[in-house]
Amino acid sequence: MKKRIFALGLAVVTALSLTACGSSSSASATTAAATEAATTAAATEAATTDAATEAATEATPSEEPITLNIGYMPNYGSLWSVTTAINKGYFEEAGITVQLVEFQDGPSIIAAMESGSIDMGYIGQGAHKLCIQGNAKIFALSHISNGDAVIGGPEVKTLEDLKGKKVAFSSGTSSEDILKAGLSKAGLSMDDIEAIDMEASNIVTAMLSGGVDACATWSPNSLRILEESADMTKLCDNLTFSDTSISLASWIVIPSYAEANADKILRFSKALFKAMDYAADGNYEEIAGYVAAQTKTDGDSVFAQRGDADWLTGKEVSEGAADGTVEGYYKIQQENLIASGAVEGEVPIADYVLLDNMVEAGK
Repeated sequence: MKKRIFALGLAVVTALSLTACGSSSSASATTAAATEAATTAAATEAATTDAATEAATEATPSEEPITLNIGYMPNYGSLWSVTTAINKGYFEEAGITVQLVEFQDGPSIIAAMESGSIDMGYIGQGAHKLCIQGNAKIFALSHISNGDAVIGGPEVKTLEDLKGKKVAFSSGTSSEDILKAGLSKAGLSMDDIEAIDMEASNIVTAMLSGGVDACATWSPNSLRILEESADMTKLCDNLTFSDTSISLASWIVIPSYAEANADKILRFSKALFKAMDYAADGNYEEIAGYVAAQTKTDGDSVFAQRGDADWLTGKEVSEGAADGTVEGYYKIQQENLIASGAVEGEVPIADYVLLDNMVEAGK
């Protein structure tokens, strides 16, 4: 997946043979000229008819228009591909109208899907445990994240310093996952700290006001905390554990929706993958502008989030789903969630990850 694999195009050239015949008589020449004129007229008429047919075909949508309510979180990682697909017209080409609905975390998005208020949604690392438990199915890998971090205040300079301190986090999300990983690295557990569970949107204020000694959160919250106070220290992030773990972000639906709407999921995925191809390896300022417009935040702070992940192209995801790479990512993720106690036992990846959809979406 890290290595870009480009297929070589095969050009097929068809040779056309033209046969000409002539006659020494003027009558024969006249007949040939008349025949050529008739043939040219017929060819012109046929070409005109073909062009009209092609135009009519292009003007008629090949698929029935649909409207999808999509859950997202207000950050670059959640919006980089979907806002690109909206603004570049990829959803429109697929006959899809997308209505974006904002949430603060993945579990809330899954709850909204279960209530029927949204159709599809984006989740970060933490909410994947709910997919493993059967609450949702993953239909597209978005990216490999490095947006989560544990941050210490003025009195917390190392992971070991977390012992006995007030630490803000959001349970059931990647915030909890990165906190537990950091504590484990320091030989600590949740019992060794004063863990304060709060909404993700409140963590920044709690940290900057001194209401807590440390926190575990994700971008852009982590970036804002580090930028606004020189007394803050990043204690660890996803890359700290890259040799043993992986942090994934995905697009999901609930199982009943997946069963009844495979065609809609595929149409959405195809447009999304086209956007990922455009946005993964460049055009960052343009994409940041799309995200900033949706989140109503300044472009510079959004642009700073471009380093939060390994942004995958749709082609990479599709090929990785076909060759086992993507399945391997979700396998590592599940093993880590089991080891942390977030998930009780092993579940076949195919039970909750729609790999075939990812393969098909890249075609």
